[in-house]
Amino acid sequence: MTTKNIPAAGDWMIEASGLTKYYGDFIAVEDISFQIPRGEVVAFLGPNGAGKSTTMKILTGYLAPSSGIAKIAGHDMSTDRLAGAIRLGYLPENGPLYPDMTPRSLLEFFADARGIFGDRKKERVDAVVRQCELGSVIGKAIGKLSKGYRQRVGMAQVLLHEPDVLILDEPTSGLDPNQIREVRETIRRLGEKKTILLSTHILQEVEALADRVIVVSEGRRVFDGTPAELRKDGRPLDERFHELTRSGR
Repeated sequence: MTTKNIPAAGDWMIEASGLTKYYGDFIAVEDISFQIPRGEVVAFLGPNGAGKSTTMKILTGYLAPSSGIAKIAGHDMSTDRLAGAIRLGYLPENGPLYPDMTPRSLLEFFADARGIFGDRKKERVDAVVRQCELGSVIGKAIGKLSKGYRQRVGMAQVLLHEPDVLILDEPTSGLDPNQIREVRETIRRLGEKKTILLSTHILQEVEALADRVIVVSEGRRVFDGTPAELRKDGRPLDERFHELTRSGR
């Protein structure tokens, strides 16, 4: 994929500045910094335990950093989280859904929770149902849906309030090939208008979706560039990934 035109620095939608997180003596994330402009899709790569989910939770305000600053659309997520949350949609891995509810009742519930009422609620629920192609299962219990459809329900929920920024943690994890394709298509459409940080350990996501790649290993950023730059000297992505993330490098 080609890199989109980079806006002025004042238009950063996601900013990580020196993010560090300690759990006692364990360093989960250490001095991670990057900036993502409006309208860019960034793949956030790393092996299991590399610090991807911790970094994302700090960016969303779910975790406080031990040091450093996380901003969404210019809002410091430690001191101005509510304002940042208005601009943000966050889909955690295995995000919580209520299995006895239908997609429609769940979306209406979250619309109420976000203060979206009346005609506006109907408009937004109908819009995300179309956007995530949920019409065929809208009246079925979520607990009876395939994992692919449950992922779409989660995606619809985070899109209800029309956020500018999406942070997606392993959105295709555990899906079969057809479900992966469907979720990627949804993300690709969203990436035409929104800023997306997409955590994954699946290298194919890079080729399929990303304008840019950030790789972390053992809590540190070890690469930040385009997919073409990651394929240094034409080598396969899995070889470059191993080179960047092998223990004791």
